Amino acid sequence: MLAMGSATRIYVATGATDMRKGFCGLEGLIRERLESDPTSGHIFLFSNARRDRLRLVYFDGSGLWVCAKRMERGRLCWPEPSSNGNKVQLSHEQFALLIGGIDLTQTRERKWYRKAMAEEPYKSLKTA
Repeated sequence: MLAMGSATRIYVATGATDMRKGFCGLEGLIRERLESDPTSGHIFLFSNARRDRLRLVYFDGSGLWVCAKRMERGRLCWPEPSSNGNKVQLSHEQFALLIGGIDLTQTRERKWYRKAMAEEPYKSLKTA
């Protein structure tokens, strides 16, 4: 169902998202706000203002998945926006911690080798 290979990137949309949006609405947000291609095979995460609902968007090669989670108690600790955009890229480990209810600001990464990923070439694919 949800294959996360080493090339799969995970993007978090900072800020609040209207959770009434469906396939087309979330696809539009990925294109416009996150400046990414929804059919890239990467994972895109959205949350509401109260941080008690989560939407995950993923394209598996044949269709778009939209998965939802409603927190029964507690709230997600959503990453803060960076100075350069509306999205934050997470590692697979950070993703597991985030959906597991761990506050990423309260954790620290150990010194570990990790090759930096190249930027997604979506901007060069845009047509005028």
